[in-house]
Amino acid sequence: MNIVERTLTVVPDGERGGACEGFLAAPAEGGGAGVLVLAGSSGRIEAERCRILAREGLTALSVRWFGGPGQPPGICEVPLETFVSATGLLRSQGARRIGVLGVSKGAEAALHLSVLDPGTDAVVALSPTSVTWANVGPGRDGKTRPYRSSWTWRGEGLPFVPYDDSWTPTGPQGDPVAVLGWYERSMRTFADRLGPAAIPVERSAADLLIVAGGDDRMWPSLRCAEDLAARRRAAGRPVRVVTRTDAGHRPRFPGEGPSPVSERFLYGGSPVADAALGAAAWPYVLDVLRGPGSI
Repeated sequence: MNIVERTLTVVPDGERGGACEGFLAAPAEGGGAGVLVLAGSSGRIEAERCRILAREGLTALSVRWFGGPGQPPGICEVPLETFVSATGLLRSQGARRIGVLGVSKGAEAALHLSVLDPGTDAVVALSPTSVTWANVGPGRDGKTRPYRSSWTWRGEGLPFVPYDDSWTPTGPQGDPVAVLGWYERSMRTFADRLGPAAIPVERSAADLLIVAGGDDRMWPSLRCAEDLAARRRAAGRPVRVVTRTDAGHRPRFPGEGPSPVSERFLYGGSPVADAALGAAAWPYVLDVLRGPGSI
């Protein structure tokens, strides 16, 4: 399928959520469904993932949601309205159904949008969390402490789980680190914060697809996927979960190459397992984003 692509600036609709740079890829003949594509804590624009989705008939937009001009330098009190402005741009391009596909911290944001923004029709959460976490990096003031929420909505920080800074990594100094244990310890230390910080997906009317690997070394995404799914089912809401025990934090879809090797973090899984998880999830990704009756 022929596609058209362009870079652009997403201008906020209201007082909150700064302007952000973006990349849009769309079928040359147009498409009825749009998807906002969110990276994790890298904050990068996912241009290649947008192209792959556009070749499947979707209008795909990815934005830089922190670290750009006028934005928080870290994932600290990022206005969720930033993403509402981005989905509004997709509607202006003619999208009648709006999905959000996010990985890791991007999945955290996507799940919140499914609850807070009634215009979000579908969410694909890759390697998700089931709770809101504290900031990763500095806020607009340049400070990382005291911990604050990763997100705000209507100017208020969302309840969050802080990190237990008594945790220290194991293994030789200088080697890539698996931070799974840090998140697991923080959930135990601040168990009283888990309830208030839970992302209330049971209240979301959006269609929900969750994809998680059992060998995720960054955070307990499979445990969180199971928690999200259990709460959806208890509320009578539909949900689909796609998992693979040997996959890690970064599932890869057909047409995407392996994730780059990190000198800083251990993500778990392997190129083969991560690609297998992405391939298993891919038909369901397209189905939930296209929606009933879409082509």
